[in-house]
This record gives sequence, C-alpha cells and structure tokens, in this order.
Amino acid sequence: MKYLLQVDFTMDGPFGEEMSTAFVDLAKSINEEPGMIWKIWTENATDKESGGIYLFETKTDAEKYLAMHSERLTSFGITNIRGKIFEVNEVLSTINNAPIK
Repeated sequence: MKYLLQVDFTMDGPFGEEMSTAFVDLAKSINEEPGMIWKIWTENATDKESGGIYLFETKTDAEKYLAMHSERLTSFGITNIRGKIFEVNEVLSTINNAPIK
C-alpha cells in the first residue's frame, strides 16, 4: 500500500518562475528521501499558500519526512504548517489514472 502526504502552509513567496528557480536544489534533494516516489508542488500566490502532495512507499517514510520537513520549514520562519497522511486505495486510483508506481 502507498501513502499520500498532503502538506500546505502560508508563505509570502516566491511563486511561479521565481519559485522554480529558487528551489531547484531543494527539489532535487527531495528525490533522495527514503521511500519518496514523487512530489507535486502546489502554490497559490493570491492566497500566499504553498505546499505539496507526495507519494511514499510506507507510512513510516511519510511520517519521518513530514517531521523533517516541518522542522525545515519552521527554520525558514514558516508557521501554520498542515500535514496529513492518507492511505491510497490503489484499485480505485488506478481506474482514475493516478500515477501510482
């Protein structure tokens, strides 16, 4: 079974192309996290929100990443961090073309 981690938080920016440039190294480092399969980066410049949707191999991997990432975000001065972990129903998700490996 795979596990989905949903994280969001308020942030003043950067967004869009500036975000893409500023966080390239961070994005590359996330690929090295244990059990991480993929991440979708999310942003809403109008509401000053950012975050991501991640797919992990195990719940433990998702929990460890959430704890580490929350610490990292806090060290950047980001507060109001929300994280949720969900089990993925792979049968139904596959019917709807979910990118589950």
